[in-house]
Amino acid sequence: MCKKIMIFTFSLLFTFGTVVSQNINKVEPLFWWAGMKNPELQLMVYGEGISDYRPVIDSPGVYLKNYVTVESPNYLILYLDISLADPGSFDINFIKGKKKIAYSYELKKRRYSTADIQGYDSSDVLYLIMPDRFANGDSSNDQIPMSTEYTVDRNKPGARHGGDLKGIEDRLDYFVDLGVTAIWLNPVLENDGKGGFYHGYFSTDMYHVDRRLGSNEDYLRLIDKAHKKGLRVVMDMIFNHIGANHPWALDIPSKDWFNVSPSKRGNHAKAIFYDNYASKYDSDVMKYAGFGIDLNQANPHVGKYLIQNSIWWIEHARIDAIRQDTYPYSDFDMMREWNIQVMNEYPQFNIVGEIWTNYTIGTAWWQKGCKLNLGKDTELKSVMDFTLMGIASDVFNDKTTTEGQMNKIYDHLCYDFVYPDIKNVLRFLDNHDTDRFLRSDPKDLDGYKQGVAFLLTIPGTPQLYYGHEFLMNGTKDRPGGDGNIRLDVPGGWEGDPQNWFIREGRSSMQNEAWDYLQNLLKWRKGNKVISDGQMKHFMPQMGVYVYERYLDNKSVIVFINGSNRGVELPLDRYAESLKGRTQGMDVVTKQTVMLDNFLKLAPKEVLIVDMN
Repeated sequence: MCKKIMIFTFSLLFTFGTVVSQNINKVEPLFWWAGMKNPELQLMVYGEGISDYRPVIDSPGVYLKNYVTVESPNYLILYLDISLADPGSFDINFIKGKKKIAYSYELKKRRYSTADIQGYDSSDVLYLIMPDRFANGDSSNDQIPMSTEYTVDRNKPGARHGGDLKGIEDRLDYFVDLGVTAIWLNPVLENDGKGGFYHGYFSTDMYHVDRRLGSNEDYLRLIDKAHKKGLRVVMDMIFNHIGANHPWALDIPSKDWFNVSPSKRGNHAKAIFYDNYASKYDSDVMKYAGFGIDLNQANPHVGKYLIQNSIWWIEHARIDAIRQDTYPYSDFDMMREWNIQVMNEYPQFNIVGEIWTNYTIGTAWWQKGCKLNLGKDTELKSVMDFTLMGIASDVFNDKTTTEGQMNKIYDHLCYDFVYPDIKNVLRFLDNHDTDRFLRSDPKDLDGYKQGVAFLLTIPGTPQLYYGHEFLMNGTKDRPGGDGNIRLDVPGGWEGDPQNWFIREGRSSMQNEAWDYLQNLLKWRKGNKVISDGQMKHFMPQMGVYVYERYLDNKSVIVFINGSNRGVELPLDRYAESLKGRTQGMDVVTKQTVMLDNFLKLAPKEVLIVDMN
């Protein structure tokens, strides 16, 4: 077996002439910090037969509250009170009769401030990256031996392709130049499973970056450099499930460590949380997602482990936010407590949950402070607008009707009132789990421009998916499945015949798309009318959707022609937004736009007009 298992240093002591040959495979968390607001520390000890040993701690400021054995003899769970502990190392003695093992554990000194952990807000634009498919900055880590077989082959959609953290680090200036302000990386933790699990969603070690992407040190360096360039970093986490090669799956701690569905399958009935008529049976089945080995977060030891793990990464790596995968499937009470504890330590932090529902009301129910939630508040700061994603491509790329489909967008935004905090709703056109916004190679940029302009000017926090600026396209229903929407970026690998990261390597249409997006991103950055302003919209007329963003005495008006024909739009019905003004500036071309009595719009044209 070539699987990496960190063997931590421990002391073999001679006690009453007996030599102890007992291994402690690892202790998690790897280390902790003195001075945390929550004084309780859980230590999970892994080692053959370790449950037969009694832990003893004799160190000033460190108090062993209790310890727990589970059904497997190879785990021991300690709970410490470190409220009075100073930074430094202390010994934990594991005693069995005359045998003793001494293990040295470190409490680090916290930084004096957490101000560098910024969170993100509606002034930001997130850029989602699948590390294995973005760029290969270090080919030496492509074929690292793991405990299971996998293939590195860029011609196979389901294989690993070799992208890594160094490839992302090398292109931090690219993100700054494009104009995004935060990068969200799909999971980077170890996924040691058969086939390679390039996407990262089946963790086998929650404290180590997958070595094929880099090391923990590489991850910390990437984050530090990103921060110095003004970029925030979002970490993707999965509390719901683990991979089949995780130590817990190979040696199950206890029968209640995992969820098992009564029906042997999941039902994905996420509405059961607010369904007045939901049966207990369906609710029990819902706890089982079926995406991997389902963790039972209601088990207090599992829940504590997961909470600590996320805080460890925040404190150690200085990430700014967490995107939590498959959010509704995890235990409600545990996830609520997680949000509370994280925000208690880091009040400026942000957590966004993947709430994949088809209805705005269902999504809003999950956001902190939602008045529709008549039970316990979720305490979840941010949610994701999958409903918008579901209609955006069809609406903006539609050229089949004279009236267009802008009424769908209008109707959707009418329901924004149910969100208690619209600024913390993540808006997006596509992501790593969905068809691309562009289903196929575009013949023109009409739909692309409308989608981008809309995304970057409505209330909420926008998120772009890597490659959107290059007109990447694809659907999951073709041969290749998910691989069709997770393509490599040409130029990210040495020897690529094309390099899309530079202007000379892109087509003229790609450059036009890239320039359009960059112009809007630069204009949006620091624009409080867009990030903080109010919104007023008008029912679509003649296929044209018009809305205003305004703050104090500043105003931006957006015109989107969803029709496949040119329109001469009467402006009298928009008087309350125009306020007598008869001209504005096109934020893209910087040209004057006359707004007298009528506005001429070409088929599928979008116009963003700064009225200031």
